[in-house]
Amino acid sequence: MTLSPQACRLRQQRVLAAMQEQGVSRLIVTRPEHVQYLSGFRPFYLMTSIACLNANGQLTLVTPNQIPPEVAADDVVTYEAQWHSTLRPEQHALAAETLGKVIAGSSVTNLGVDASVTGLHALRISGVDFSASEVVDLEPTLWQLRRRKDPDELALMQKAIDCTEAMYVRAREIIEPGIHELDVFNELQAVAVKTAGEPLTALLGNDFQCNSRGGPPRDNRAAAGQLYILDLGPCYRGYYADNCRTISVDGEPTGLQLRAWELIQQVFALIEQKVKPGASAKQLFKEVEALLGEFSHGVFPHHLGHGVGLYPHEAPHLNPFWDDVFKEGDVFTVEPGLYSEELAHGMRLENNYRVTAGGVQLLTPFTLELV
Repeated sequence: MTLSPQACRLRQQRVLAAMQEQGVSRLIVTRPEHVQYLSGFRPFYLMTSIACLNANGQLTLVTPNQIPPEVAADDVVTYEAQWHSTLRPEQHALAAETLGKVIAGSSVTNLGVDASVTGLHALRISGVDFSASEVVDLEPTLWQLRRRKDPDELALMQKAIDCTEAMYVRAREIIEPGIHELDVFNELQAVAVKTAGEPLTALLGNDFQCNSRGGPPRDNRAAAGQLYILDLGPCYRGYYADNCRTISVDGEPTGLQLRAWELIQQVFALIEQKVKPGASAKQLFKEVEALLGEFSHGVFPHHLGHGVGLYPHEAPHLNPFWDDVFKEGDVFTVEPGLYSEELAHGMRLENNYRVTAGGVQLLTPFTLELV
Protein backbone atom coordinates (compact mmCIF):
# COMPACT_ATOMS: atom_id res chain seq x y z
CA MET A 1 0.00 0.00 0.00
CA THR A 2 1.54 3.31 -1.13
CA LEU A 3 0.44 6.72 -2.28
CA SER A 4 -1.09 6.67 -5.74
CA PRO A 5 1.07 8.34 -8.44
CA GLN A 6 -2.14 9.58 -10.07
CA ALA A 7 -3.29 11.20 -6.80
CA CYS A 8 0.18 12.71 -6.37
CA ARG A 9 -0.20 14.33 -9.79
CA LEU A 10 -3.49 15.86 -8.67
CA ARG A 11 -1.77 17.21 -5.56
CA GLN A 12 0.96 18.66 -7.78
CA GLN A 13 -1.74 20.51 -9.72
CA ARG A 14 -3.06 22.07 -6.52
CA VAL A 15 0.46 23.18 -5.61
CA LEU A 16 1.00 24.57 -9.13
CA ALA A 17 -2.17 26.64 -8.79
CA ALA A 18 -0.86 28.07 -5.52
CA MET A 19 2.52 28.76 -7.13
CA GLN A 20 0.83 30.68 -9.94
CA GLU A 21 -1.19 32.72 -7.46
CA GLN A 22 2.00 33.74 -5.63
CA GLY A 23 4.11 34.30 -8.72
CA VAL A 24 6.46 31.37 -7.99
CA SER A 25 8.04 29.73 -11.03
CA ARG A 26 9.99 26.98 -9.25
CA LEU A 27 9.45 25.18 -5.95
CA ILE A 28 12.21 23.25 -4.16
CA VAL A 29 11.32 21.23 -1.06
CA THR A 30 13.48 19.02 1.13
CA ARG A 31 11.20 18.29 4.08
CA PRO A 32 10.38 14.55 3.79
CA GLU A 33 6.65 15.10 4.31
CA HIS A 34 6.46 17.60 1.45
CA VAL A 35 8.53 15.38 -0.84
CA GLN A 36 6.21 12.44 -0.14
CA TYR A 37 3.08 14.56 -0.58
CA LEU A 38 4.20 15.63 -4.06
CA SER A 39 5.90 12.50 -5.38
CA GLY A 40 4.83 9.52 -3.28
CA PHE A 41 8.45 8.88 -2.27
CA ARG A 42 9.61 8.97 1.34
CA PRO A 43 13.27 8.22 1.99
CA PHE A 44 14.72 6.34 4.92
CA TYR A 45 14.77 8.80 7.80
CA LEU A 46 18.58 9.13 7.78
CA MET A 47 18.72 10.06 4.09
CA THR A 48 17.97 13.25 2.15
CA SER A 49 15.72 13.72 -0.86
CA ILE A 50 14.60 16.78 -2.84
CA ALA A 51 11.57 17.49 -4.99
CA CYS A 52 11.66 20.32 -7.53
CA LEU A 53 8.43 21.41 -9.21
CA ASN A 54 8.56 23.88 -12.09
CA ALA A 55 5.73 26.12 -13.23
CA ASN A 56 5.36 24.02 -16.39
CA GLY A 57 4.36 21.06 -14.21
CA GLN A 58 7.63 19.14 -14.46
CA LEU A 59 8.68 17.47 -11.23
CA THR A 60 12.28 16.40 -10.65
CA LEU A 61 12.95 14.03 -7.78
CA VAL A 62 16.38 13.50 -6.22
CA THR A 63 16.65 10.23 -4.30
CA PRO A 64 19.40 8.50 -2.34
CA ASN A 65 21.25 5.60 -3.99
CA GLN A 66 18.64 4.22 -6.38
CA ILE A 67 15.52 5.09 -8.37
CA PRO A 68 12.36 4.15 -6.47
CA PRO A 69 9.42 2.46 -8.24
CA GLU A 70 6.05 4.08 -8.93
CA VAL A 71 6.72 7.71 -8.12
CA ALA A 72 5.00 10.74 -9.62
CA ALA A 73 8.05 12.40 -11.17
CA ASP A 74 9.15 13.34 -14.68
CA ASP A 75 12.85 13.04 -13.87
CA VAL A 76 14.36 10.93 -11.11
CA VAL A 77 18.06 11.32 -10.39
CA THR A 78 20.15 9.73 -7.66
CA TYR A 79 23.19 10.52 -5.56
CA GLU A 80 25.39 8.30 -3.39
CA ALA A 81 24.08 8.65 0.16
CA GLN A 82 26.48 5.95 1.35
CA TRP A 83 30.02 4.89 0.65
CA HIS A 84 30.68 1.23 1.35
CA SER A 85 27.53 1.16 3.55
CA THR A 86 28.57 4.23 5.59
CA LEU A 87 26.11 7.13 5.63
CA ARG A 88 27.68 10.30 4.25
CA PRO A 89 27.18 13.43 6.37
CA GLU A 90 27.20 15.77 3.33
CA GLN A 91 23.97 14.37 1.86
CA HIS A 92 22.17 17.72 1.64
CA ALA A 93 24.98 19.19 -0.42
CA LEU A 94 25.20 16.09 -2.63
CA ALA A 95 21.44 16.00 -3.29
CA ALA A 96 21.44 19.70 -4.16
CA GLU A 97 24.45 19.30 -6.45
CA THR A 98 22.68 16.45 -8.26
CA LEU A 99 19.57 18.56 -8.76
CA GLY A 100 21.70 21.47 -9.92
CA LYS A 101 23.04 19.42 -12.82
CA VAL A 102 19.48 18.75 -14.01
CA ILE A 103 18.28 22.34 -13.85
CA ALA A 104 21.56 23.99 -14.90
CA GLY A 105 21.12 26.83 -17.35
CA SER A 106 17.53 27.55 -16.39
CA SER A 107 16.55 30.56 -14.39
CA VAL A 108 13.49 31.57 -12.46
CA THR A 109 11.95 34.83 -11.38
CA ASN A 110 10.75 33.71 -7.97
CA LEU A 111 11.80 30.59 -6.09
CA GLY A 112 9.50 28.86 -3.63
CA VAL A 113 10.99 26.83 -0.79
CA ASP A 114 9.94 25.11 2.41
CA ALA A 115 11.94 27.63 4.37
CA SER A 116 12.06 25.76 7.68
CA VAL A 117 14.35 23.09 6.20
CA THR A 118 15.64 24.06 2.74
CA GLY A 119 19.11 25.44 3.29
CA LEU A 120 22.04 27.09 1.59
CA HIS A 121 23.01 24.15 -0.64
CA ALA A 122 19.62 23.97 -2.35
CA LEU A 123 19.44 27.73 -2.73
CA ARG A 124 22.83 27.88 -4.42
CA ILE A 125 21.75 25.53 -7.23
CA SER A 126 18.24 26.96 -7.58
CA GLY A 127 18.92 28.99 -10.73
CA VAL A 128 17.76 32.18 -9.06
CA ASP A 129 19.52 35.47 -9.65
CA PHE A 130 19.25 36.78 -6.12
CA SER A 131 20.08 40.32 -7.21
CA ALA A 132 16.88 40.44 -9.25
CA SER A 133 14.71 37.72 -7.75
CA GLU A 134 12.92 36.82 -4.61
CA VAL A 135 12.75 33.68 -2.48
CA VAL A 136 9.23 32.89 -1.31
CA ASP A 137 8.46 30.70 1.69
CA LEU A 138 5.75 28.46 0.25
CA GLU A 139 5.67 26.18 3.27
CA PRO A 140 2.59 27.75 4.93
CA THR A 141 0.71 27.10 1.68
CA LEU A 142 1.92 23.50 1.57
CA TRP A 143 0.75 22.92 5.12
CA GLN A 144 -2.70 24.22 4.19
CA LEU A 145 -2.91 22.13 1.02
CA ARG A 146 -1.92 19.04 2.97
CA ARG A 147 -5.03 19.40 5.14
CA ARG A 148 -7.21 17.86 2.44
CA LYS A 149 -6.68 14.11 2.64
CA ASP A 150 -7.16 12.15 -0.60
CA PRO A 151 -8.34 8.51 -0.66
CA ASP A 152 -4.80 7.12 -0.98
CA GLU A 153 -3.73 9.14 2.06
CA LEU A 154 -6.78 8.03 4.04
CA ALA A 155 -5.96 4.39 3.29
CA LEU A 156 -2.52 4.76 4.88
CA MET A 157 -3.97 6.61 7.85
CA GLN A 158 -6.58 3.89 8.32
CA LYS A 159 -3.82 1.28 8.51
CA ALA A 160 -2.16 3.33 11.26
CA ILE A 161 -5.51 3.58 13.06
CA ASP A 162 -5.92 -0.20 12.75
CA CYS A 163 -2.59 -0.49 14.58
CA THR A 164 -3.90 1.61 17.46
CA GLU A 165 -7.08 -0.45 17.72
CA ALA A 166 -5.01 -3.64 18.02
CA MET A 167 -2.80 -1.95 20.63
CA TYR A 168 -5.81 -1.04 22.78
CA VAL A 169 -7.19 -4.57 22.53
CA ARG A 170 -3.89 -5.90 23.83
CA ALA A 171 -3.72 -3.22 26.53
CA ARG A 172 -7.08 -4.31 27.92
CA GLU A 173 -5.81 -7.89 28.05
CA ILE A 174 -2.65 -7.15 30.02
CA ILE A 175 -3.32 -4.08 32.20
CA GLU A 176 -3.90 -5.10 35.80
CA PRO A 177 -2.46 -4.15 39.18
CA GLY A 178 1.30 -4.76 39.16
CA ILE A 179 1.84 -4.47 35.38
CA HIS A 180 5.08 -2.65 34.57
CA GLU A 181 4.90 0.40 32.29
CA LEU A 182 7.85 -0.81 30.21
CA ASP A 183 6.13 -4.17 29.65
CA VAL A 184 2.99 -2.38 28.44
CA PHE A 185 5.10 -0.28 26.09
CA ASN A 186 6.93 -3.28 24.65
CA GLU A 187 3.78 -5.35 24.21
CA LEU A 188 1.91 -2.55 22.43
CA GLN A 189 4.76 -1.66 20.11
CA ALA A 190 5.05 -5.34 19.11
CA VAL A 191 1.32 -5.53 18.38
CA ALA A 192 1.51 -2.40 16.20
CA VAL A 193 4.35 -3.81 14.09
CA LYS A 194 2.57 -7.15 13.69
CA THR A 195 -0.64 -5.42 12.64
CA ALA A 196 1.21 -3.27 10.11
CA GLY A 197 3.07 -6.29 8.77
CA GLU A 198 6.30 -4.31 8.69
CA PRO A 199 8.40 -1.91 10.79
CA LEU A 200 6.57 1.37 11.17
CA THR A 201 7.86 4.75 10.02
CA ALA A 202 7.67 5.83 13.65
CA LEU A 203 6.65 3.85 16.73
CA LEU A 204 5.14 6.86 18.35
CA GLY A 205 2.84 7.30 21.25
CA ASN A 206 3.25 10.21 23.57
CA ASP A 207 1.88 8.63 26.70
CA PHE A 208 2.49 5.29 28.37
CA GLN A 209 2.39 6.33 32.03
CA CYS A 210 -0.07 5.16 34.65
CA ASN A 211 -1.50 7.54 37.25
CA SER A 212 -0.17 10.47 35.18
CA ARG A 213 -1.34 12.92 32.55
CA GLY A 214 1.23 11.40 30.20
CA GLY A 215 4.82 10.75 29.26
CA PRO A 216 7.16 7.93 28.21
CA PRO A 217 7.10 4.62 30.12
CA ARG A 218 8.94 4.58 33.44
CA ASP A 219 10.33 2.01 35.86
CA ASN A 220 6.93 1.89 37.52
CA ARG A 221 4.10 -0.55 38.18
CA ALA A 222 0.38 0.22 37.96
CA ALA A 223 -1.75 -0.02 41.10
CA ALA A 224 -5.40 -0.74 41.83
CA GLY A 225 -7.65 2.31 41.66
CA GLN A 226 -5.44 4.12 39.17
CA LEU A 227 -6.27 5.14 35.59
CA TYR A 228 -3.88 4.31 32.76
CA ILE A 229 -3.76 6.88 29.92
CA LEU A 230 -2.49 5.52 26.60
CA ASP A 231 -2.10 8.10 23.83
CA LEU A 232 -0.90 6.18 20.77
CA GLY A 233 0.36 7.48 17.44
CA PRO A 234 1.99 4.85 15.21
CA CYS A 235 3.07 6.06 11.78
CA TYR A 236 2.47 3.78 8.77
CA ARG A 237 4.45 4.60 5.62
CA GLY A 238 4.64 8.25 6.59
CA TYR A 239 1.06 8.77 7.83
CA TYR A 240 0.14 9.04 11.50
CA ALA A 241 -2.72 7.92 13.66
CA ASP A 242 -3.28 9.69 16.98
CA ASN A 243 -5.92 8.54 19.42
CA CYS A 244 -6.18 7.94 23.13
CA ARG A 245 -7.96 5.61 25.52
CA THR A 246 -7.93 5.43 29.32
CA ILE A 247 -8.18 2.10 31.14
CA SER A 248 -9.05 1.40 34.77
CA VAL A 249 -6.17 -0.66 36.14
CA ASP A 250 -8.33 -2.91 38.35
CA GLY A 251 -11.45 -2.74 36.20
CA GLU A 252 -13.42 -1.05 38.97
CA PRO A 253 -13.59 2.71 38.24
CA THR A 254 -14.81 4.89 41.08
CA GLY A 255 -18.02 6.87 40.97
CA LEU A 256 -16.03 10.08 40.48
CA GLN A 257 -14.06 8.57 37.59
CA LEU A 258 -17.30 7.45 35.94
CA ARG A 259 -18.80 10.93 36.32
CA ALA A 260 -15.76 12.45 34.60
CA TRP A 261 -15.98 9.81 31.85
CA GLU A 262 -19.67 10.56 31.26
CA LEU A 263 -18.97 14.29 30.95
CA ILE A 264 -16.17 13.67 28.44
CA GLN A 265 -18.58 11.60 26.32
CA GLN A 266 -20.68 14.73 25.87
CA VAL A 267 -17.75 16.38 24.09
CA PHE A 268 -17.85 13.82 21.26
CA ALA A 269 -21.58 14.35 20.86
CA LEU A 270 -20.95 18.09 20.62
CA ILE A 271 -18.24 17.57 17.98
CA GLU A 272 -20.48 15.39 15.86
CA GLN A 273 -23.25 17.96 16.12
CA LYS A 274 -21.21 21.13 15.50
CA VAL A 275 -18.33 20.37 13.14
CA LYS A 276 -18.81 21.02 9.43
CA PRO A 277 -16.91 23.03 6.82
CA GLY A 278 -16.65 26.65 7.95
CA ALA A 279 -17.18 25.99 11.67
CA SER A 280 -14.75 27.72 14.04
CA ALA A 281 -12.27 25.41 15.78
CA LYS A 282 -11.46 28.12 18.32
CA GLN A 283 -15.10 28.61 19.24
CA LEU A 284 -15.55 24.88 19.61
CA PHE A 285 -12.60 24.77 22.01
CA LYS A 286 -14.24 27.46 24.12
CA GLU A 287 -17.53 25.57 24.25
CA VAL A 288 -15.81 22.39 25.37
CA GLU A 289 -13.70 24.28 27.89
CA ALA A 290 -16.90 25.64 29.42
CA LEU A 291 -18.53 22.20 29.42
CA LEU A 292 -15.60 20.49 31.13
CA GLY A 293 -15.28 23.43 33.50
CA GLU A 294 -18.52 22.23 35.13
CA PHE A 295 -16.54 19.38 36.70
CA SER A 296 -15.20 20.64 40.03
CA HIS A 297 -12.88 17.69 40.71
CA GLY A 298 -10.52 18.04 37.75
CA VAL A 299 -9.07 20.42 35.16
CA PHE A 300 -8.84 20.51 31.35
CA PRO A 301 -5.42 22.16 30.77
CA HIS A 302 -4.58 21.48 27.10
CA HIS A 303 -5.76 21.75 23.52
CA LEU A 304 -8.94 20.02 22.39
CA GLY A 305 -7.29 18.50 19.32
CA HIS A 306 -5.49 19.09 16.04
CA GLY A 307 -5.16 17.92 12.49
CA VAL A 308 -3.08 14.85 11.73
CA GLY A 309 -1.54 13.33 8.60
CA LEU A 310 2.07 13.33 7.42
CA TYR A 311 2.91 15.10 10.69
CA PRO A 312 1.46 14.47 14.18
CA HIS A 313 0.15 18.04 14.60
CA GLU A 314 -1.34 19.79 11.56
CA ALA A 315 -4.21 22.20 10.99
CA PRO A 316 -6.95 22.61 12.00
CA HIS A 317 -5.90 23.48 15.54
CA LEU A 318 -8.67 23.13 18.14
CA ASN A 319 -6.83 25.57 20.31
CA PRO A 320 -7.38 29.15 21.53
CA PHE A 321 -3.95 30.19 20.16
CA TRP A 322 -5.16 29.65 16.55
CA ASP A 323 -8.29 30.86 14.79
CA ASP A 324 -8.78 28.00 12.32
CA VAL A 325 -11.96 26.92 10.61
CA PHE A 326 -12.74 23.37 9.56
CA LYS A 327 -12.43 22.48 5.88
CA GLU A 328 -13.81 19.54 3.96
CA GLY A 329 -11.13 16.84 3.81
CA ASP A 330 -9.55 17.68 7.18
CA VAL A 331 -8.62 14.74 9.40
CA PHE A 332 -8.41 15.83 13.01
CA THR A 333 -8.31 14.56 16.58
CA VAL A 334 -10.53 15.43 19.52
CA GLU A 335 -8.92 14.70 22.91
CA PRO A 336 -10.82 16.09 25.90
CA GLY A 337 -9.39 15.24 29.30
CA LEU A 338 -9.88 15.82 33.01
CA TYR A 339 -7.08 15.46 35.55
CA SER A 340 -6.67 15.55 39.32
CA GLU A 341 -5.27 13.49 42.17
CA GLU A 342 -8.87 12.63 43.06
CA LEU A 343 -9.22 10.94 39.66
CA ALA A 344 -5.94 9.01 40.14
CA HIS A 345 -4.60 10.88 38.15
CA GLY A 346 -7.13 11.56 35.41
CA MET A 347 -8.31 10.52 31.99
CA ARG A 348 -8.16 11.54 28.35
CA LEU A 349 -10.14 10.07 25.48
CA GLU A 350 -9.39 10.81 21.84
CA ASN A 351 -11.17 10.08 18.58
CA ASN A 352 -10.17 10.79 14.99
CA TYR A 353 -12.61 12.38 12.54
CA ARG A 354 -12.72 13.38 8.88
CA VAL A 355 -14.64 16.49 7.85
CA THR A 356 -17.20 15.77 5.13
CA ALA A 357 -19.41 18.12 3.13
CA GLY A 358 -22.16 17.91 5.73
CA GLY A 359 -20.42 17.03 9.00
CA VAL A 360 -17.87 14.50 10.22
CA GLN A 361 -17.02 10.83 9.81
CA LEU A 362 -15.73 8.97 12.87
CA LEU A 363 -12.53 7.08 11.97
CA THR A 364 -12.01 5.42 15.38
CA PRO A 365 -15.26 3.63 16.23
CA PHE A 366 -13.70 1.24 18.79
CA THR A 367 -14.65 1.31 22.44
CA LEU A 368 -14.01 4.23 24.78
CA GLU A 369 -14.96 2.29 27.94
CA LEU A 370 -12.76 2.43 31.02
CA VAL A 371 -12.90 -1.36 31.42
